Amino acid sequence: MTTVKQKAPEVSLSPPVEAGNGLKTQEMVVNMGPQHPSTHGVLRVELTLDGEIVVAAKPHIGYLHRCFEKHSEEMNDYTKVIPYVDRMDYVAAMNNEHGFAVAMERMMDIQVNDRVEYIRIIMAELQRIASHLLALGTFGLDIGAFTPFLHCFIHREKILDIFEKASGARLLYNYIWVGGLMNDVPPDFKKDTHEFVKYFRPQIKELNDLLSYNKIFVDRTANVGVLPGKVAINYGVSGPSLRGSGVKWDLRRDDPYSIYDRFDFDVIVGDGSMGTLGDCWDRYMVRVWEMEESLKIIEQALDQMPDEGDVHESLPKKIRPPAGEIYDRTETPRGELGYYIISDKKSSPYRIKARAPSFVNLSVVPAISIGAMVADMVAIIGSVDIVLGEVDR
Repeated sequence: MTTVKQKAPEVSLSPPVEAGNGLKTQEMVVNMGPQHPSTHGVLRVELTLDGEIVVAAKPHIGYLHRCFEKHSEEMNDYTKVIPYVDRMDYVAAMNNEHGFAVAMERMMDIQVNDRVEYIRIIMAELQRIASHLLALGTFGLDIGAFTPFLHCFIHREKILDIFEKASGARLLYNYIWVGGLMNDVPPDFKKDTHEFVKYFRPQIKELNDLLSYNKIFVDRTANVGVLPGKVAINYGVSGPSLRGSGVKWDLRRDDPYSIYDRFDFDVIVGDGSMGTLGDCWDRYMVRVWEMEESLKIIEQALDQMPDEGDVHESLPKKIRPPAGEIYDRTETPRGELGYYIISDKKSSPYRIKARAPSFVNLSVVPAISIGAMVADMVAIIGSVDIVLGEVDR
């Protein structure tokens, strides 16, 4: 086995510049990450600093060597692709599975029954809440708030309990299959989910009391890393990072898939109420209020979900889509996740490519970091909510 030695992070200085008063100044290049907790283990941001001011920020996305797309092309079975999409964004695996299943079903003209559709929606929205809780808790932790992190994890565990009862797993589920589900939900699924909704709604208020309007937290996030709406659109940013800039775009409403057009919910956008529209606080707050909207969708789905229906009814015996290609997209907790699939009528994709929201959203970090203090970088990176598993594939 060949090993590659990691080059140690370096600090370098630019040539001295005469300031005109006898003093000489130098720009300094330092590496933030990959060891820093806010850089998620493999991300390294090369910062050029003038004192404590960021002059340039250049992300280096690291090497997870996941190779999701190339592995999928070698599986010789479309059903074996699902575990790979799980691992791409491992904190929103249900959403990734949902998107892949929807794309394949559209390609093969498969219709699933209402019970499957409603279960999928409930799982996807529970996963959105779980993902946002992780994002909010770790975001607070990044800038010094430890207690909300513990609260968010306690709430998230209750969602994972529901997932575990249905799928047997707490992180990577392989639950939503092309044409149906791995298993039907357990008999107490509705009761458990209703209880979670009743339990969790007051916790959003508690999170706001504890963190959202805390003066220190607001000072660290308001007017920091401002992302104007036009810039966000030009970079292809999506999800809460886009909506935090005041752009009302959500695929669940604007390009509905599955049965999202049956639900009444609001698309949350930033309003600059604590500082400048599109700052870190706005991106954070969009995620907070999106959890409330997910609860609304879950409640409606639970009420409308039929008690009968075979979740294996539309499962194809062998998945062989007709020759052709498709690009289909869904709204995950981080934004637009798209799958581009080319079929040559064989049992595995000829080519598959994922448009991962974290990869695109990370590209805007250099643009919103210039002029920030170096201490603000953790807030800026955290507010974009990236998962590196879907950045380096």
